[in-house]
Amino acid sequence: MDTPGAGDGEIPPERDTVASLASKVKRVVFGAPRNVTDPGVFHRISLIAFLAWVGLGADGLSSSAYGPDESFRAIGDHAYLAIGLAAATAFTVFIISYAYSRIIEHFPFGGGGYVVASKLLGPKYGVISGSALIVDYILTISVSIASGADQVFSLLPPHYAQYKLGIVTFVIGGMTILNLRGVKESVTAMMPIFLVFLFSHVVLIFGGMITHAFAAGAVVTEVQHSYSHGLTTLGYAGMFALFLRAYSMGAGTYTGIEAVSNGIQIMREPKVATARKTMLYMAVSLAVTAGGILICYLLFHVTPEAGKTMNAVLAERFSEGWAVAGIPIGRAFVFIILVSEAALLFVAAQAGFIDGPRVMSNMAMDSYLPHRFSSLSDRLTMRNGVVLIAVAALLTLFYTKGDTSTLILMYSINVFLTFSLSEMGMVRYWIQNRRTYPDWSRHIVIHLIGLVLCLSILIVSLYEKFTQGGWITLVVTAALIGLCIWIKNHYDVVKQHLMRLDDILTDIPQSSDATVRVVEPKAQTAVLLVNNYGGLGIHSLLSIIRLFPSTFRNIIFVSVNVVDAGLMKGVDDVNQSLTETEITLKKYVALANSLGIAAGFRMTVGTDVLDEAEALCLKVSKEFPRSVFFAGKLVFQRERWYQRLLHNETANQFQRRLQFAGLNTMVLPVRIFAATPSTR
Repeated sequence: MDTPGAGDGEIPPERDTVASLASKVKRVVFGAPRNVTDPGVFHRISLIAFLAWVGLGADGLSSSAYGPDESFRAIGDHAYLAIGLAAATAFTVFIISYAYSRIIEHFPFGGGGYVVASKLLGPKYGVISGSALIVDYILTISVSIASGADQVFSLLPPHYAQYKLGIVTFVIGGMTILNLRGVKESVTAMMPIFLVFLFSHVVLIFGGMITHAFAAGAVVTEVQHSYSHGLTTLGYAGMFALFLRAYSMGAGTYTGIEAVSNGIQIMREPKVATARKTMLYMAVSLAVTAGGILICYLLFHVTPEAGKTMNAVLAERFSEGWAVAGIPIGRAFVFIILVSEAALLFVAAQAGFIDGPRVMSNMAMDSYLPHRFSSLSDRLTMRNGVVLIAVAALLTLFYTKGDTSTLILMYSINVFLTFSLSEMGMVRYWIQNRRTYPDWSRHIVIHLIGLVLCLSILIVSLYEKFTQGGWITLVVTAALIGLCIWIKNHYDVVKQHLMRLDDILTDIPQSSDATVRVVEPKAQTAVLLVNNYGGLGIHSLLSIIRLFPSTFRNIIFVSVNVVDAGLMKGVDDVNQSLTETEITLKKYVALANSLGIAAGFRMTVGTDVLDEAEALCLKVSKEFPRSVFFAGKLVFQRERWYQRLLHNETANQFQRRLQFAGLNTMVLPVRIFAATPSTR
């Protein structure tokens, strides 16, 4: 090791130039960093109800491009069932939406199905729900992008289809960059697409109904006659079975409803009111769009045509014969409908980019996923989660070769598994608290209805889709659940060892009359990077004293208050965390004083511990020029490749950065004798 105090803390000019260029490129692509201590930043990155509807409601609305299509195809020649399907679809949307509005009231900090299942049913159910949601959000991106690409390529000559995978890769790459810049920026960029879709489909649905208003009597008569004939040929049981199958085949229509409860953290205060308003916008727009399209299929006698979606056939029949001054504008309307649906399907992938990383961060904070997934970038985005879910979606698209039919078969099962667990949790909650709330029976009704609906759709979907590709979703989800449990066990083992270290070292007796010693800037100084007050930090302090007896006159404790997804609720939470960090550092100072060493502390706040620690240590090196820097590191008895993924290797990276800046740095090992459950 170099002699203490040899480094001058100056960054080499060539490194400064490279870092400056990289910083400029990063700022252009991803935007300037955001200040987490600025009270206004939480207002600027949050969404009002309308923007939340755009960002999170697009997933539900876009399903009207394939949900009603699947339902209507399933009833075959029994088109009269479309009226019942439209009513059932609207009813289901409102029931699930209202149930989730009640869930939002009980869980105002968000978290959706994972948090609900974890709190009300237990951690095991929570990890099932969370894993199902992660897979579902990956498939949300894959299905939306693939289906959107199909809409675009249906307007082009067939030989252009070979470029589909290249286009979807480009789209996912662009959306990844937008989401790394920030949720609000990505939503704002996509708002015009959302509005065009809304306007064009309002014209299609309400225009289609108005044009048939004068023939309402004939339509009713035709439906009654068809119903009587169908009842004769199928019977009540057969008709109900056909209806139930068609109803379940359109399950993809409801997959975007939970997104609002998962995304409460990004909404404008008051968050609960904003979320409930967003849920209302989503429910009304989805019910009207999906139900209206089913009714229009019936009114225009839409039948499947090769190479076309049912919505394309509907738009063609609705605008047939439109012309202005001899110019056929009907074709232009069909083009707008199809392009707006394709574009909205791309926007629908946004729900996966917003909520997928958020579920991952919640699970990471509970140690079911690597802790790094709860960290934020300097743009206050969940960078690791965004990148991972984008890569997973791309792999899914390449595995299925972008085939939308295959992806849809894998879709919707998981979301109804999550819906069912959430409703089950709320039913259990009201039963357990029936003595506390006299009106519990009134509250439980909506969740009982929601539970029956969701379980019915889940069971029928499993039956219909399991052998056709649904089994893949279940296998992947089960594998993810197993991985999450293994990661949790690993962290629990490490935590147990650290707790034993805490029990031993935090009870070190301290002198009650320890003199507060003043640090001397010109004296030999040890600078120790610490986090919480516990065994790891105390062990590192004692190691410095043991390794360098009578060498250091000062010890400066430095700490970075890392703002992660758990603190991104408001500036008050950040300030509270800063206060707790200051209390921790003062405990270290008191311990050093009791050991006869002058001590002080320095702290900062940010989203990246390495960047902030490096900047803070450079300042400290100028204040204390004869300083050596130390960081403690967990050292496992048996090193495994996965430990670098589960533990952030901060100490080694910290050492490399400071040494490159000319500062003497040493890593102090803290031994862990068991790293996995199998080596306990």
